[in-house]
Amino acid sequence: MKLVASPNVKKEDFKQTLQQAMKEKGLDTKLRNTVFHWVRTQSKQNKLDPLTSLSKASAQWEKRIHKSLNSMCSDLETSLAKLRPQSEQDDLSEKWHELSTYNLDLTKYRPVYAPKDFLEVLLTLSGYVPFTREDEPKWEFAHLPLQVKTLDQLRNVYVEWSNGEALLGVNAYMPSTVPGFSTLEAERISLGERVAVLGYAPVIQEYLKKGSPQCLRARLWMQVLGSEVKSQQTSYFNQLKKSVLEVDLMIDKLIFKDVQLTASNDDQYFVFEDLLYQVMLCFSRDCEIMQHLKGSIGNPLNVTIKGKQTSAESVTVFPPSGIIPFHGFTMYATPFCYLYDDPVQLYYTFRAFYIRYWHRLHYISTHPQGIVSLCLLYERLLEANEPLLWIHFRNININPVRVVFKWLMRAFSGHLPPDQLLLLWDAILGYDCLEILPLLALAILSFRKENIFQVNTLQNVDAVLADLSTISVIPLLQLALMKP
Repeated sequence: MKLVASPNVKKEDFKQTLQQAMKEKGLDTKLRNTVFHWVRTQSKQNKLDPLTSLSKASAQWEKRIHKSLNSMCSDLETSLAKLRPQSEQDDLSEKWHELSTYNLDLTKYRPVYAPKDFLEVLLTLSGYVPFTREDEPKWEFAHLPLQVKTLDQLRNVYVEWSNGEALLGVNAYMPSTVPGFSTLEAERISLGERVAVLGYAPVIQEYLKKGSPQCLRARLWMQVLGSEVKSQQTSYFNQLKKSVLEVDLMIDKLIFKDVQLTASNDDQYFVFEDLLYQVMLCFSRDCEIMQHLKGSIGNPLNVTIKGKQTSAESVTVFPPSGIIPFHGFTMYATPFCYLYDDPVQLYYTFRAFYIRYWHRLHYISTHPQGIVSLCLLYERLLEANEPLLWIHFRNININPVRVVFKWLMRAFSGHLPPDQLLLLWDAILGYDCLEILPLLALAILSFRKENIFQVNTLQNVDAVLADLSTISVIPLLQLALMKP
C-alpha cells in the first residue's frame, strides 16, 4: 500500500509507473520468484492412475515399516515418543554443537529398512499387472504400463548437452569462446555473478543447466529453491531444536545410527558428523515437510508422548515430519555440507531439495519422476541402447536394476566424489528433472561393459562397479546424449 501511495506512482499512468516503482524497489523480482515457487509446488494429481494397485502396495509397505518400528520398540522396551528428563535435556543442549560426543548405546538399534528391502517390494509390483508377454522375464519393470522417455526424447530435454555445448565439469581449462575470458570457467563465473545479483529464479535455473562454479553454487541453489534464510526461518529452526531437546523420539537413535553407519564412515564426509546430527534431528521434527508432501508420503503414525499429561497436546504425529529414515537416508543431506557452514542455511536448502526431489526416490508412486518410473526408464534405456549388456544380464539371470538401484535411490550420494555429485545435482536443479539419474547409470554401465561381460555373478558385477571415484560425470553424460 505504501508503494501505491508513493509520489512515484502516477494516477494517469498507474500501471507503467507502478511497475517501474516495483522494479526500483526490487519487488518485481520478489513477486516473480514467489509466483515461480508457488507454481512449482502445485503438483497435478493423476486421477486416472493406470496402476491403482500401486497405492495398495504402498499402503502394505507403509504398514510393514510401522510394524517394524513398533516391534523394535517392544524388543527394546522403549517408547516411540517420551519426554526427556531435564538432566538429559541439559546434556543434549550442552553438546548440541558436538553431538558426536553425546553418549548413546546404539548397539541394539537397527535401520528400519535398507534400499535392498525397498527394491524387493518394487520387484513384486509387476505381479499386479494381469497380462504379460511370455518372452519377458517376470522380474522386469517392463510389465508396468507407465510412459517413460526414449533416449531421443531425453536428448530433446537435455538439448544443451546433446548439442555438444560447452559445459562446466568437462575440462577446467577449456578456452572460452567469449572475448575477454581466457577459460570457460572464468566466463561462467562472470555470468553467474550477474545472474545471482539479478536473483530471478527461472534465469538461475536456466544457468544451472550448464553447471555452476563451486564459488557460486551455494547462493544459486538457495535462490532457485527459494530457501533463503531470514529471521522467521531462524526462529522456526530454533523451535525444531527445542522440540529435539524436549521430546525423545525413538527415531533419534535411528538418525544417530544412520549418520554413524554412513557419513561417519565416509572419507569425504566424516568431518561433518556433528553438523549432520543437528540437521537430521531437526528435520525429523519439521511438520511443515508433511504438509508440503501431503498425499505423496502416506499416513504417519499417531502416538502418545509418554510422560506428558493426557491431553490433545500429548498426542503427536510420529515422526512430526512424516518421514521415517532408512539406511542411507543421511546421504541425501551430506553433500550440502560442502556448500554451507551454517546449519540453518544448510537445513533449509536440503529441506527444499528433499521436498522437491528426494522424497520421490523412496516412496511408491506412478509419478514420472518417481523411483518406479526411474527404474523402468533405466531398464528401457539399457534394453534399447545396450542390447548385448541386456542379453548378458538375462543369460546370467541378474536383474539389471539390482546393479544400479542403490545409485538411483540415493541419487549417487556416497558413490560419486562430492565435486562430481554436485555437478550432477546442478543438472537436476537446472532441468528440474530426475531422469538424469537412470541415464547416468546407463552411461556408467556402458563405460564398464567390457569388464561386466567378463563376470557372471551379482557379487562380481557389483565389484566391477563399486569404485566410481574416477568417473567424470559430465563428459560421460554428454557422450551418452550426443547423437552418434
